[in-house]
Amino acid sequence: MADPVETLCIENVVGSTSLEQELDLESLADDLEDVSYDPEQFPGLVYRTTDSKATSLIFRSGKLVCTGASSVADLEDAVRITIEKFRSLGIAVPADPEVTVQNIVTSGDFGTRLNLNAIAIGLGLEAVEYEPEQFPGLVYRLDEPDVVALLFGSGKLVITGGEHPTDAEAAIETVQTRLLELELLET
Repeated sequence: MADPVETLCIENVVGSTSLEQELDLESLADDLEDVSYDPEQFPGLVYRTTDSKATSLIFRSGKLVCTGASSVADLEDAVRITIEKFRSLGIAVPADPEVTVQNIVTSGDFGTRLNLNAIAIGLGLEAVEYEPEQFPGLVYRLDEPDVVALLFGSGKLVITGGEHPTDAEAAIETVQTRLLELELLET
């Protein structure tokens, strides 16, 4: 079995910051390109920067949530691009607003099929949710790191809830160790 840590790939990084002021979203929607604003459908303005694959969700409260980044550095770049655009419109924003990473979604692969029924029993019902008629994956809530791992019969997994890229590495190592202890993972 290959090292599953080497298969980890960040799929999405979500973070936020505050512009420390209320915003006129109607006016911003008129001034920005690549933006959509339909307050009856969503309470924020959706701004897609051309320089980044990430999307910024901008709320009247001044909160900015950025999603779709493929790394923490890309997240910070997308926030910087959005803030620079605001400055070019004459909006006074904080010089260096703190960006808080809220969720990193990472995928990985154990490289072997998993028996989810046996895993659900082995890990215990207090730590997992497994209802294959509702969702094809097993939901495993880890305590350390504080993340959720979705395990699939194909051997693939998704780790969500991390705040640092290293959370996914620690999570996949923890899951691998537990499955090896339970003799539910081939080596």
